[in-house]
Amino acid sequence: MNHLGLAAVSAGEILDYALAAFFVVTGAGLLYLFIRMGGTFARLSSFVKGAERDVLPVVVKAGGTVDRVNDQIDKLDTVTDSAVAMADSADTAVRAVSTAITTPVKKVSGFAAGVSHGVSAFRSRRDAGEAVKVAKDAAARRESELDEELRNAGTTPPEDPPAAA
Repeated sequence: MNHLGLAAVSAGEILDYALAAFFVVTGAGLLYLFIRMGGTFARLSSFVKGAERDVLPVVVKAGGTVDRVNDQIDKLDTVTDSAVAMADSADTAVRAVSTAITTPVKKVSGFAAGVSHGVSAFRSRRDAGEAVKVAKDAAARRESELDEELRNAGTTPPEDPPAAA
């Protein structure tokens, strides 16, 4: 038996002890790391649960708000459609009233112009046939002029170009 003690330990045994010490230290380090990671994951899990608890009602409220906004937009669409229909009805009514008023005015104005020109033509030429023809032409011309005036009503006449100096 070898009584030399530590000096009698071979290099292979020293390496075995060093390797065993390395594995023990590495295991202890990994154990510490896993314990710390466990604490971190516990805090993360708690944070996610809290965020879920706090954010979920906000998401539900936002969904309800979006639903109410969509309902209001649908109502606004209905109101807009109704307004368009009312504007179309008003336009139709105005056109009907305008036609009902302008047609007799055009006829009366044409009749007055025809009578005036017809009487003048009869006085100057003493020919009844010619006077009737002049009266009809004057009446038609006056009705046409009145039509043109009514078509151009509300539009601004073109401005005269500035005079050259």
